[in-house]
Amino acid sequence: MKREYKDTTSDSVRLFVGDEIEHTPAKGMRTLFVVGLEQSSTIVQIAKEQNCSHIYFGANQSFPPLALADYDGWVCWESMIQACLDQDFWCTLDLDVAQVEGLLESGLTENRRFIPQISVKLPYINQLGYNATLKIDDKDFAATNPGVWCHSLQDLLKRDCFTDWDQYGKDQILE
Repeated sequence: MKREYKDTTSDSVRLFVGDEIEHTPAKGMRTLFVVGLEQSSTIVQIAKEQNCSHIYFGANQSFPPLALADYDGWVCWESMIQACLDQDFWCTLDLDVAQVEGLLESGLTENRRFIPQISVKLPYINQLGYNATLKIDDKDFAATNPGVWCHSLQDLLKRDCFTDWDQYGKDQILE
């Protein structure tokens, strides 16, 4: 999702700051949002200047679809994020569910301040009906998980987990 900004195009925004509004362990934290790859030294400097305790990577759905074997692509993201974790920032990476295996190869998930924000796109969710079920599955039968989990989609759509689109866009663009 690319946010809409006043007086600039979404494509020109690289860094912006605001409070984390999504329901994650970082909710309410002063956050530096990073679109795409940036120099970790620049990120750390700006996060400190802006009094941020949290850095959100992959903002505006900017984490690319990387192949599992794309070592160079993964290393760029991992080293950028790890440098910020090493400075004691909380760090979120917003990535598509299809990228989870590559993320697990990185070792980032071993850090207690790292938040993997796994994005599952479900367009027209309200049209799926009352019986819709979300199945958390494995990559193959009995491959990596002990089984499967099925949740009523209606149970997951609770108000206390919802962030209205109106809450977005209150951030300050830095670059």
